[in-house]
Amino acid sequence: MVVVGASMGGLRAAEQLRAAGWSGPVTVVGDEPHMPYNRPPLSKEVLASDVTHPAVAFRARASTADVAWRLGTPVASADLAARTVTLADDTQLPYTGLVVATGIRPRRLPCPGPVAGRHVVRTLDDAQNLRAALRPGSRVVVVGAGFIGCEVAATARGLGAEVAVVAPEAEPMTRPLGAELGAALRRRHEARGVVFHLGRTVGHFSGIDAVTGLVLDDGTALPADLVVEAVGSTPNTAWLDGNGLDLSDGVLCDALLRVEGRPDVVAVGDVARFPNARYDDVPRRVEHWSIPTDTAKRAARTLAAHLAGEAVDGEPFAPLPAFWSDQYAERLQSFGAPGLGVDDIRLLEGDFDADCVVGYHAEGRLVGVVALGGGAAATAARYRGALV
Repeated sequence: MVVVGASMGGLRAAEQLRAAGWSGPVTVVGDEPHMPYNRPPLSKEVLASDVTHPAVAFRARASTADVAWRLGTPVASADLAARTVTLADDTQLPYTGLVVATGIRPRRLPCPGPVAGRHVVRTLDDAQNLRAALRPGSRVVVVGAGFIGCEVAATARGLGAEVAVVAPEAEPMTRPLGAELGAALRRRHEARGVVFHLGRTVGHFSGIDAVTGLVLDDGTALPADLVVEAVGSTPNTAWLDGNGLDLSDGVLCDALLRVEGRPDVVAVGDVARFPNARYDDVPRRVEHWSIPTDTAKRAARTLAAHLAGEAVDGEPFAPLPAFWSDQYAERLQSFGAPGLGVDDIRLLEGDFDADCVVGYHAEGRLVGVVALGGGAAATAARYRGALV
């Protein structure tokens, strides 16, 4: 068994293959030199206090003690007909079963200008490099007002940096949360000194050898000692080119996480585009923390049964997405799909400028709940039951 991708999805896949009864060899391939670690702290604790790998590494389980790890060597290509994976060092790995767990990578802005001084936050090395560049009084411009962008803005502000946020939307996190809750989060950031430039895009970066600022589409010039690009992500699928797969947005899978036409290949985590029976069965990628574990459980059962010549359990796959975001002392907790086909967003408890719980409805049905604030995050668990 070969698992391509050594982040949380790859680790959970290896664990779940053992749990599903696969006792044969398992090899996990990863391009980073680190054993799997938890990514959510990268834009928060790691950035705030220079945390090292042992503090964020996942606990090793006895069931995967015999798994072979090939780290620091990216995958180059795959031949699904020949059942081989080729690494960047030309090593070929034959497989009986293949798990695609290569996740996503940050998008980069195509704007002209110098590259030095422009950061992303996806890997431990990214976070540590950004942490080394942050100083009290540093002028930091964050491009993007999604979760990563807002978390980085909060952490940088907590370290004493001067922070500006640039985004094309009218409010932060509008698409997943709606305008009112997005505005409430903006007000929390502004109360702590963050300056927003919303409805704006970047025209170009200033500087010769390194970034010294950026110019927005309306001509506004913002000075910057460093820039953080938090403008979304792209699935890592180039290594699967040439195999006749639908890679238009991640790897298209069926409801059992099988890659189309390949019963010996499954996908897990951020890279998998799958139908969710809980909603409308339209295949989608979901970049939430809970999804690698949920998809690994389903995919491992599918693959182990196929390789054992057994009937594959056809129970509908209906995971409940969940995520959280910590910004300053505030916790934002989400259950369900608040950004999916919602036509009615209403306050269920509290007040937008205090602790609150917001409900997201589609055609009269509650499909998502988001809580903001310490007390509200606990309260959200009660509403979670209505989504199950």
